[in-house]
Amino acid sequence: MLSEFLLTEMNRLGAQDALPLHRQLYEALRRAMLDGKLGAGERLPSSRDLAQDLGLSRNTVVAAINQLSVEGYLASRVGSGTYVNESVPRALPGRATRRPGAPGGNGSVPTGRLSTRGLALSTTFCATELEVQPFTPGIADFSAFPLTLWQRLQNKHWRMTYPDMLDYNDSGGYAPLRRAIADYLRVFRSVQLDADQVIVTTGTQQSLELCARLLADHGDTVWVEDPAYWGAVKAFMATGLAIHPVPVDDEGIHPGTADDAHPPKLIYLTPSHQYPTGAVMSLPRRHQLLSTARAHGAWVLEDDYDSEYRFSGPPISSLEGLDNDGRVFYMGTFSKVLYPGIKLGYLIAPRPLAAAFKQAHYDLNRPGQMPLQAALAEFIEMGHFSSALRRARQNYGERRAALLDALKPVLAPGTEGPFISGAEQGLHLCLRLPATVDDAALAQRIAQQGLTVRPLSAYCLARHDLKGLVIGYGYAPLREIQRCGPVLAAAVRQALGTLPAEH
Repeated sequence: MLSEFLLTEMNRLGAQDALPLHRQLYEALRRAMLDGKLGAGERLPSSRDLAQDLGLSRNTVVAAINQLSVEGYLASRVGSGTYVNESVPRALPGRATRRPGAPGGNGSVPTGRLSTRGLALSTTFCATELEVQPFTPGIADFSAFPLTLWQRLQNKHWRMTYPDMLDYNDSGGYAPLRRAIADYLRVFRSVQLDADQVIVTTGTQQSLELCARLLADHGDTVWVEDPAYWGAVKAFMATGLAIHPVPVDDEGIHPGTADDAHPPKLIYLTPSHQYPTGAVMSLPRRHQLLSTARAHGAWVLEDDYDSEYRFSGPPISSLEGLDNDGRVFYMGTFSKVLYPGIKLGYLIAPRPLAAAFKQAHYDLNRPGQMPLQAALAEFIEMGHFSSALRRARQNYGERRAALLDALKPVLAPGTEGPFISGAEQGLHLCLRLPATVDDAALAQRIAQQGLTVRPLSAYCLARHDLKGLVIGYGYAPLREIQRCGPVLAAAVRQALGTLPAEH
């Protein structure tokens, strides 16, 4: 019966999407017509009968029928009733009708309709498989962030907002914020800049895409570290560049003669804390890299994604600070210090290109969020950013120490056995494993115990010699690291054959 079908559909929709009753009935009736359960020209039961059969108010039924009539699914005949419109399309035999909100009839995107580039973007280097956040899943700890203060500053600037603050912005961002960023980078990162070179973006991804679009043409080559940051790979894939992987060693990216056979237009790197191995680029290697870029006429994209968190040794100065040719583009983000959803970052363009980048950024991205930028500028100017950073650095330092302590039993002297790289800075470290260990299988076994780590081999583009676990501690509370760290260590020891399988 029609009423049974409608009730079944409404129950499903209510449980799945929490739609209001009139919308549930609208979707159920629409589905009945498209599936052929209500044929073209067939008379609909009266609103009174439908309300009684379905246990709904008559107003609810009338609202659904009126909406279907407006959209052309139903037609009313004076003195006769309401009928299914003759022009309503029928579902083809053997083919399921797409459910509301679903991307395809079977709940999946029809990949055959994607472009070659679209298919590659949707199936390779996926963030859900590679992003390093908690090593205990489902926990995001922003307890150190001064949320009440932040809300007060945002409310203040919304109350004070002038009409032009609600428009797009073509100057590269809110001027006081650009000055605050410039002052911070000059003092703490040794970046050579003035405020006119600062372009506020929605984060590193947008900065990378802007550089790729303005500095290279389709098919040009970009050198990328191997292993690589997945977000950069995706950005370059999306802009049609040819990605050439260059191996990383303990001193950072290490191009050789074979790489020179693939001359780059862009060179992307994370010199202060290589992602994901954590290697810090040495000073000789930095000079060598700049010399190589000069020889090829290439632009250097420096991603300084987590330099705020340095736990041992002196701060690492930026590569841009060594650049005398004006070929380094420097980028950073506020997501690591404040919270990921703030979606604010910055790109520092060489002076001769700053105006062109601002114009292109305006034309391509229509930047805005000026009240948010104003709140952040005041947050920095009043010293709250520095205070939040100090608190966060202390909290993350404690978590890092607890994780290192838990992993001590699995470490071995030298570089043949397990060792840790990249623990001096940032919110993740890399537990390097012997080449004989299947790090992907190990990560899966660890996942079965409720913990999330990533295999180092999954970040490699052309290499097959690196094995390890990339472990994030920024989103795992201290007590969880203390509880789960030994579980993680035991799983690694078992994989190394130093612990009985039944342990």
